[in-house]
Amino acid sequence: MAFQRPPGTQDILPGSAAIWQRVEEAARNLCRRFNYREIRTPIFEMTELFRRGVGETTDIVEKEMYTFEDRGGRSVTLRPEGTAGVVRAYVENKLYGEPDPAKLYYIGPMFRYERAQAGRYRQFHQFGVEAIGSVDPALDAEVIALGAMFYREIGLSGVRVEINSVGTPAVRAAFRGRLLEFLEPLKDQLCEDCRKRMERNPLRVLDCKVDQDKFGGAPSILDSLDEECRTHFEKVQQFLTAMDIPFAINHRLVRGLDYYTHTAFEYKAEGIGAIDTIGGGGRYNGLVREIGGPDQPGVGLGIGLERTVLLLEQQQEAAGETIDVYLIGLGEAAERETVRLLHALRQAGLKAERDYAGRKMKAQLKAADRLNARFAAILGDDELARGEITLKEMASGDQRFVKLDELAAAIREQG
Repeated sequence: MAFQRPPGTQDILPGSAAIWQRVEEAARNLCRRFNYREIRTPIFEMTELFRRGVGETTDIVEKEMYTFEDRGGRSVTLRPEGTAGVVRAYVENKLYGEPDPAKLYYIGPMFRYERAQAGRYRQFHQFGVEAIGSVDPALDAEVIALGAMFYREIGLSGVRVEINSVGTPAVRAAFRGRLLEFLEPLKDQLCEDCRKRMERNPLRVLDCKVDQDKFGGAPSILDSLDEECRTHFEKVQQFLTAMDIPFAINHRLVRGLDYYTHTAFEYKAEGIGAIDTIGGGGRYNGLVREIGGPDQPGVGLGIGLERTVLLLEQQQEAAGETIDVYLIGLGEAAERETVRLLHALRQAGLKAERDYAGRKMKAQLKAADRLNARFAAILGDDELARGEITLKEMASGDQRFVKLDELAAAIREQG
């Protein structure tokens, strides 16, 4: 019997792994520039951490966690999200002793038992940041801007930012009555999950993906904000505008976790099925206290890397991924020289390839076409003797001789 990967998981093969490496490198580089430091927490934690941190009424805790009893009789859970573990590490290691906010980031696998969808797996990966220790709305805007810059710098187009304020627990308690008044006549039309949420946490009804079309006339939580919440939200908008980060206000955006206060936000993109959210986050001013630490405010984001990579692959396929140059050696001495030349081109930062199958020149040119090479560089023994190589532009067919030691410069010169 041939073994297969477990349902809801994937093998990341070499072609995709190259994109993953580029995405992760971009995330690390961006965090360095924003002064966020990496933190690595265990893949499993005590189950109670997620019950208290994520929220008893969330889909994650109710239906999606991989929970088991270890040999010591302890209930442990594979982490379903990153924030709770980072906050636990922040409290346990007393990172709150520093005068400045703790600015942390992580990249790693998470686990949720949920129905597989496009770009959504039971083992998935997140890139996330957490800034703990300040109530300044400028920090909310910074976190939102970091995510927007991440998508832009990896070359992903069509990503939009949506923001909302979910207020404080007191604001939500006041809003609860207005929302229930709207939902009660619809109760029999709602899905089973929504009917349960109405009794336990009505705001979570607005996060339902099944009944979204029924909530067009729902009251807005923005109308229930107190002065503090309204001022905080207005300042977040002002800071985003100052940084030239486009955004839209979505008053039904609540996110799927119970720990959010004030700002909530999501990044959305088309092309991955019915659920278009590819990342999001918000402020969580009560979470550190809930997990047993001092009353420290925080704000963070989590970005799903599977969905990000899927969109990148789709956009690259549509645009046609290219290489800079394909080297062709004709003759034994010329083939040896292409090995040296290939290495030199790669050292110069160019994406270059050559033939490894001993094919004729016509077949090698076809291989260059398949790889969408911008140029073919053809080296015969005569050209080698003169210290030259033929550089052919694949799109136009134009070709010319260039000096071997000027090949990289000539390719850059033409694009």
